[in-house]
Amino acid sequence: MKKNLCSGALIVALAFAGAAQAASPQANEAATARHYAALIAGPEPKTAELTMFFTQMPKGGDLHHHYSGALYAEQYLEFLDKDGWCVNKFNYQIETRKDVIDAERAQPPAQRECLSAAEVYADDFVLRELLQRWSSKDFDNHGTLQSPPDRQFFQTFGYFGPVSNTNFHDGLQRLKERAIAENVGYIETMFKMAPFVVNKDFDQQAWAAAGNDAAFDSLMRGWMETLDHDAGFNKQIGDFVAKIDDAAKGIDDQNFTMRYQTYVLRLLNPSQVFSSMLAGFKAASGSEKIVGVNIVGQESNSVSMRDYALHMKMFRFLEARYPNVKVALHAGELALGDVPPEGLQDHIDQAVTVAHANRIGHGIDLAHEPNAPAIMKAMREKDIAVEINLTSNSFINGVRGADHPVTLYRRYNVPYVISTDDAGVTRHNLSNEYVLFASRYKPSYAEVKRASYNSIRYSFLPAADKARLKRQLDQRFASFEAGVASLDRSASAKR
Repeated sequence: MKKNLCSGALIVALAFAGAAQAASPQANEAATARHYAALIAGPEPKTAELTMFFTQMPKGGDLHHHYSGALYAEQYLEFLDKDGWCVNKFNYQIETRKDVIDAERAQPPAQRECLSAAEVYADDFVLRELLQRWSSKDFDNHGTLQSPPDRQFFQTFGYFGPVSNTNFHDGLQRLKERAIAENVGYIETMFKMAPFVVNKDFDQQAWAAAGNDAAFDSLMRGWMETLDHDAGFNKQIGDFVAKIDDAAKGIDDQNFTMRYQTYVLRLLNPSQVFSSMLAGFKAASGSEKIVGVNIVGQESNSVSMRDYALHMKMFRFLEARYPNVKVALHAGELALGDVPPEGLQDHIDQAVTVAHANRIGHGIDLAHEPNAPAIMKAMREKDIAVEINLTSNSFINGVRGADHPVTLYRRYNVPYVISTDDAGVTRHNLSNEYVLFASRYKPSYAEVKRASYNSIRYSFLPAADKARLKRQLDQRFASFEAGVASLDRSASAKR
């Protein structure tokens, strides 16, 4: 496994072992920096060579990572057969009802409307249509009428949703294998939504108390005390933690580590969001595998916009009671035109100053927030990193190139990490995110390397685990840079 983790770098290093031994680590790092600088120089960076470079380069971790959106549609098709389900070839929805499936399988193959994975693969038209609904495949390279990209993105989860809730261990194992293949040593994935309960009285009272912090805190305090003594609710939390622990068995080894965030869905009513948030904080406080709580769901949705301030106050309330639980928040995943201009003014600000987030996910509406300079100052001084997701921001919100506020975060020394978001839906990987970052913004090799280390530094791991992963990353970079330097010297000798 260790050899596989950095196989590209090791192969290159071993091929030129004699030359590599003659150079110091500092000389190898300098040679790697020169090689990288040549790849990004000029108006057209050498993206094919950058792809090879970043595929081999160690990438500490991926901190903004959704489990269900990270698996490719092709993997979900494999799970379809394992679960004994089928997919309708006309609407591409998964059928789970046994009576319908049995009736379909009794039909001659040519007359079946609900297909197994093998039957989907046997029909190229159906396969391509399915991939276009279950992911973003072909969205940008043809001219047929399509849904807006944000709608297309969020609708994919409705298609593969049933099969994303099965075969968890196999799914995590697939993500691990892919990470190892591209030299990623750590994933912090948003795995499952914490359980919730419905309380319609709480919903009405929460909306009524929206402008009164004291009344809203009192309301949350009262219901939290009730939920604390609710045996059924606490059993749900225990079962939830046990399910994550069971799925995670055997995923960690000496060369790879995975941890899990639980999350709440911001599209639900206040009682569901608060109870799910409380369940998440309880789960994280009692589990070594669950390292943080997040909030997910399309931020421009009308419910998300209506209740955003309530959600931030809920986080503030629970963080005071669970101070050791880390929080990463999707905040500011908005662009001009997604919502009216006033909707772009304070989401990152509230996530930082009200909810006290430890990391910010996306943060792309920064330039529209009137308090942007103070936000960046606070993030810099409190060491709050922003998770940069270039492919996702480009596809969903149309924010790319010079429009992306990574330029601001970098200029004002706000810490950042490079991450994938939903690599299975938007069909890319972490190496590609580094290629986009390097080719668009031309950071130095030192900055790129720091971004890799940041994904360990700003993880929610305990200090001992961070130190262990940093030592591994040191070793992997030493091998990688020795290989690049050796290759560079060999090429120079031939010239």
